[in-house]
Amino acid sequence: MSNWSRSCVLVPIDFSETSWEALEHGRAIVDDPSHLHVIHVLLPLHPGDPGSVWDAVDDESRAESVTTALREKLDGMGLQAATVHTRVGDPGKRITDVAKSIHADLIVIASHGRTGLAHLLLGSVAERVARLAHCLVLIVRK
Repeated sequence: MSNWSRSCVLVPIDFSETSWEALEHGRAIVDDPSHLHVIHVLLPLHPGDPGSVWDAVDDESRAESVTTALREKLDGMGLQAATVHTRVGDPGKRITDVAKSIHADLIVIASHGRTGLAHLLLGSVAERVARLAHCLVLIVRK
């Protein structure tokens, strides 16, 4: 076991290329793929969204779809043993809540490197996670 090996690693996935790169880093760090946890956080539906108004979509069905998509992608990467978590809410808060509940040693998260006005308006989930996390956070940049 190297100095970087961890027994429980959480990797947030937003389906971007950079988040998949973060997953590869997380995969390299864990001792066993069963110690790898992957999370995707959905923003809550706005009451005015067409799917919400017409009862065509709800948070539960969205979460099921995301879980299925993540599971398929992970299985294709040979990570059948990884655990998938899907939550709805504030991404930074939900990621750190799950990390705490699973006793994660490390969170490996992608940063999209926004600067200026985009950073000011959109903020940074990675920064929020780093501030709220109870454990080490590794931020992977593109």
